[in-house]
Amino acid sequence: MRGNPYFYSTNEREMIIMINDTARNQLCEQFVRNNTIDSSLYDKYVVKRGLRNADGTGVIAGLTNICNVHGYVVNEGEKSPIPGQLIFRGYNINDLVSNASNENRFGYEEIVYLLLMGELPNSKELEAFKSMMSENRALPNDFFEDMILKAPSRDIMNKMARSILALYSYDENPEKRSPEYEMATAISIISKLPNIMVSAYQVKKRIFHGESMIMHPLVPEHSTAEMILSALRPDRKFTDDEAKLLDTMLMLHAEHGGGNNSTFTCRVLTSSGTDPYSSYAAAIGSLKGPRHGGANAKVIGMHDCIKENVSNWDDEGEVADFMRKILRKEAYDKSGLIYGMGHAVYTLSDPRAVILKDKAKKLAVNTKFEAEFKLLETVERLTPELFDEVKGNGKVMCANVDMYSGLVYRMLGIPDDLFTPLFAVSRMAGWCAHRFEELVTGKRIIRPAYKAVRKERPYVAINER
Repeated sequence: MRGNPYFYSTNEREMIIMINDTARNQLCEQFVRNNTIDSSLYDKYVVKRGLRNADGTGVIAGLTNICNVHGYVVNEGEKSPIPGQLIFRGYNINDLVSNASNENRFGYEEIVYLLLMGELPNSKELEAFKSMMSENRALPNDFFEDMILKAPSRDIMNKMARSILALYSYDENPEKRSPEYEMATAISIISKLPNIMVSAYQVKKRIFHGESMIMHPLVPEHSTAEMILSALRPDRKFTDDEAKLLDTMLMLHAEHGGGNNSTFTCRVLTSSGTDPYSSYAAAIGSLKGPRHGGANAKVIGMHDCIKENVSNWDDEGEVADFMRKILRKEAYDKSGLIYGMGHAVYTLSDPRAVILKDKAKKLAVNTKFEAEFKLLETVERLTPELFDEVKGNGKVMCANVDMYSGLVYRMLGIPDDLFTPLFAVSRMAGWCAHRFEELVTGKRIIRPAYKAVRKERPYVAINER
């Protein structure tokens, strides 16, 4: 029993902890030292970190028919900023969103159909597709109890990834690669993911926060946006305007080109020949990161930090002073980043942010959120100038979709825990489309090269080290 530290005296335990800390620190120092590469070597060997060119543009890694993310033009070798464009299968996102709005209907299911099939559906095709999604929303028998309730998670994204991997076990032929089976699997996962997300959140509330867990039955007639709001709210009540706003959020997040980290992750795994469940779960793991989909939660955290430390939100000078502290790594998470600003492709504007900002402004007027919206506007307006002042690089930057998405979710009463999971729920449609394209067109495993810079050295016997 002496091997158990709880059977040692207090002094003995403290000594063991000190020894363990010393050993741990030594291991960490060794780990960092042997995994650090001299940054000058990247220039020497012309290695493009992050698969980025020197001007910040992405290295061309493939071709796609699915989406075009356009934020600049290259004229005589120089990158020139232009207003951003987002095009799904040849259709501008502004047209897709505005037409759904003008016709007073939900548009996300139409976007899913467009991304998967490559064409816009007619009325009959859309109704049949919506019925198919509704029929696939329910989870397999005992799935909730065995995969969600019995293994609760503090992080919903992790639970969603685990649940998708678990669905493999409920599939009678998960390794089948026919187009029909891939399509059926994709529709099943896209339809089930909102249900998995809400179920995981309800369990988290019960287990980790001691709150009531409320599980409503599904309503077959609900759109994806309506299903989410109905399942989240104890009284199941929501307005049509609220559901249509969430629907717009889902439309805007559904796809964003093959080069974004999570979509590229999905394509990389697909190129290896692995199953769809593994590919989609990996994409969720990528999206979870704060440099990617997790940025919307970071924006809200930063926004809350500014609210707590700036006494007068209308005083631009006071707001600017605190933003300088953030940029100088003296405040918030000390990363030196203004979350919600800047994008890898967009320069003058992010079309998603433009649409969302307009929606958020209309929703915030004459509510308790109006002052918060104006504060975000101030942050958006001040960031380029302050970024240049502190960083000194004169970078052209605009607000990205994350700047206003968190505030919209809060105005809809959606918990902060679900900001990034909602992103994943929407983006699953884009991941599925890119997996199909990689299966049909890629035909080669994605394998970029890494230059080895460690020279060969002679082996040293253990008693001589």
